[in-house]
Parts: sequence; structure tokens; C-alpha cells
Amino acid sequence: MAAPLPGVPPGAGRAEEPAGGSPRGTAGSPCPPPRPPGGDPPPSPPDRRKKKDDSILGIPSIPNPFPELCCSPFASVLSASLLPKATSRKKQVIKVYSEDDTSRALEVPSDITARDVCQLLILKNHYIDDHSWTLFEQLTQTGLGRAIEDHELVMEVQSNWVMEEENKLYFRKNYAKYEFFKNPLSFFPDHMISFPSETNAAVSHSGVLQMFLSSSTYPEIHGFLHAKEQGKKSWKKLYFLLRRSGLYFSTKGTSKEPRHLQFFCEFSNSDMYMSLTGKKISGAPTNYGFCFKPNKSGGTRDLKQLCADDEQSRTCWMTAIRLLKYGMQLYQNYMQPYQGRSGCSPLNVTPMRSVSENSLVAMDFSGHKSRIIENPTEALSVAVEEGLAWRRRGCLRLNSHGSPIAMSNMAIHRSQSWFHHKISREEAQRLILQHGLVDGVFLVRDSQSNPKTFVLSLSHGLKIKHFQIVPLEDDGKLFYTLDDGHTRFTDLIQLVEFYQLNKGVLPCKLKHYCARIAL
Repeated sequence: MAAPLPGVPPGAGRAEEPAGGSPRGTAGSPCPPPRPPGGDPPPSPPDRRKKKDDSILGIPSIPNPFPELCCSPFASVLSASLLPKATSRKKQVIKVYSEDDTSRALEVPSDITARDVCQLLILKNHYIDDHSWTLFEQLTQTGLGRAIEDHELVMEVQSNWVMEEENKLYFRKNYAKYEFFKNPLSFFPDHMISFPSETNAAVSHSGVLQMFLSSSTYPEIHGFLHAKEQGKKSWKKLYFLLRRSGLYFSTKGTSKEPRHLQFFCEFSNSDMYMSLTGKKISGAPTNYGFCFKPNKSGGTRDLKQLCADDEQSRTCWMTAIRLLKYGMQLYQNYMQPYQGRSGCSPLNVTPMRSVSENSLVAMDFSGHKSRIIENPTEALSVAVEEGLAWRRRGCLRLNSHGSPIAMSNMAIHRSQSWFHHKISREEAQRLILQHGLVDGVFLVRDSQSNPKTFVLSLSHGLKIKHFQIVPLEDDGKLFYTLDDGHTRFTDLIQLVEFYQLNKGVLPCKLKHYCARIAL
């Protein structure tokens, strides 16, 4: 028998032995109670393993940030209920068209927005994201169309379509989508807008935007519009007023008294469309029509059609109604591409360049020693001169095999995205209108009245203007000019590049070109 430990009384480490039996259990463990005569055996002591598992399962829950990576300790496979919810989203196929009517089918989630569809197409086609891409809804039967807002769900837009109609979604650029945030005063002429009576001083650039986005004050838009009478083919010219509560017209001239105002339309359950066919389908008095189409509309009988006298008036009405309907959501859409780029203002941010482009510098090798050109203006002029010199060398190589006039008149411009071969004046205006009536949107086309000349179609001041490019021959060489020969260019590419840098005789510089993209 082992000797007891020093300082520990004998029997301190043993449990008491039950009478008439041998010792059971270990130190610190309770002894099982005696079995009652004629009764059932007592319950067995709790299993340590079971207690440990119970304690594991009974731990106070701490939210697991990654439930999809875990499973039950008793499960050998990953349960389907633990998969992320994103995998259970329904997917549908949509078809998106480009300007040349080529299409591309996309399998997208049911909750995808118009901005997400544009981003997907930009990545798939390797386009530059300059924040002007948009998804355009075109209703073929009624000749209506609109730019879908970036936050709108594409499936909800398609759910309002009638099965029999061949409606389409187009992927194109729209430079005027958020232009009113940059230059609001040009979108709202003084004779069409009035501010609240408490606004006495002149409203600044940012003040106009704040009033449109404010929930307490809202500028009043007013002016004459042609309205199509319900159930009739006739149109009536009325004085309309746009207020926060909706669109009204006056039953007595230009009176704004409440008793003379009659409610025309509200915008929460309807979408605003622009007329794409002018007078053809609706018989409108002008080509500047727009309308309101209720959601789940049954057809043209539910349309509320209006018509403005000019493009400036239509743009003002449609822009103000967009701001009234969406408010701060529009501003968030406009600011979203610039969020996360610290220190950047949306007014001066340009598309990001690659690292290789940012590492390039302009160099001057004309002297005994090379130097870096740090002046941006000098670097730009050197780049233009290098490009023109390269083009002249190319023309000389071509002219060695033919006459100067014949080779310099080659259709080098036909490979450019801004050139549109043999389109009409109306088609050119339609293309520019689709890309947005922003100052500097342009294209070059063949002249229909004079086959030997070209036409520069340019947007300025919400109007589309056309300038004839005339060919001139001097000393056996062919030149092109816009100003009766004062400024001459060897080809159309040189002409376009010059007016992209200089306004010259044009009302503004060439900024955005209209292109027919392909998907």
C-alpha cells in the first residue's frame, strides 16, 4: 500500500465506500445510487462526449459572417440551404441591339439594372467607359423611345411591353444624359422658368440644381404646348404649368389662378417617352413631341401626348419632369462613377488611362540634346505636327505611283468612326439627337445636293447646324475648306483634327462624334 502524501489526511482522496460493497468511481466522481429492489436500473451517468457536443451546439450564437463556408458538425456534405442566396437568383435572357441592328443575347439576373447591363457590354466589347453609355428603350409600333435611367430594373421595363409589339433595347451613347448637372442654365431658359417668391437675387449655377433637388422648393416651368385631345385626332394649344404636385394646364389663357388650372398628368405610375417619328404617326403639328405612357398600358389610347414648338422647349420640359420624378436618385446616378475616386470632381474627371499611357512623356529631339516637353500646350502642338507630318509622308509614298490629285482624293476618311457615307440630312439629325444635343456632337457625311462636297453636321445650343465642306484645287493639289479657302486641309481627317482643337468659323469645337457601334 502506498504511503499517503505529506500533509494530506488519510482517505482524503477516496470517496466513501457504500455499505456492503466495494469502492466504485474515482476521486471527485459521484457514486451511482444503489439499485432499488425490483425496480429499473438507474439512468447511466451522462456521457462526457455527449455533454461536449451539447455544449458545442448550445454556445450562444455569434453571427457567422461566412455561413456559406460552414456546415453542421454532423454533416459530411454541404447542404443546399447553406449556399449563398446569389446562386438562387433567377436568370433571364435579354437581347440588346446596336445602331447597325446587330444584336447580342445576354443571360442576366432578374434584378439587373440598366447601368449593370451597360457595364457588362462595355467589358465584353472592350469599349472605353466615359460614363455616357445608356440603354435605350424603343417602342416600334408607336414610334416612341426613351433612355432608361441607370437605376431602373431592366426586367421591370420589359414587363410593361405588350407581347405582340416588337420592342427593342438599344445600347448607345447619350452625352446629354446628365449634361444639365454641368450646365443647368442652358437647359432652362429664363422665359420658361420662375422661382419661388422668396428668391429675390439671381440664381447661381448650383442654386438651380439645389432648388430642383430640394423637397421644399421647386421652380415652376411654364409655357405653351400642343396637347392631343383624348379620343380625337385634333390638337389644342394650351398654357401648361409644371409644379411639384404634377402637370396642369390653364383653361383661361395664361391664368395661373387655382380655379383656372386643370390637372393633366402625374408621373409616379407612368414613363415619359420622346416621339421618334415626328408627325408621321401622331399627326402632331411639329416634330418635337413627347408623351406619358402609363405602366401596364393597353395601347395608344392611354397615351397623353404633347408637342412643343422647338427643341429647346421640349428639352426643358422633359428635363424638368425627369428631375421632378426621380430627384436625388438622378444625382446619385450622376455621381456614382466618381465615388471612390478621392479628390475628383465629376466636372473635370476624364476616362482613366492605362499605366503604359501614363508613363509616356513628350520629347523634343530637334536640338543637340533631347529634352522633356513639360508644357502641355507645346506637347499637344508637337503631337499634332508629328501626326500631320506622318500623313504627308504617307501621301507622298502613295503619290509616287499615281497623280497627286487622284491619290490625295482617296477615301482615307471612310475608315473614321465620325464619317457616315451617303446618309440624308434627316438621318444625320436623328443620329445626333440620339447621341444627345450637347455642344460639339458632330458627324461628317456626303452631301446629297452636291456629290463632290461633304457636310459637317454639328450640335450647338440645342440646335443642329450643317456646314458644307468645299473641295478646292490649287496647283494640281486638292484641298478641303469650311471658310472659302482661308483655311485649307489636305484631307478630311486633318480638317476634323484642326476643329477639334480650334473653333475657327464654327460656333464651338468638335467634341463628341456620332458612331454606329457594333456588338
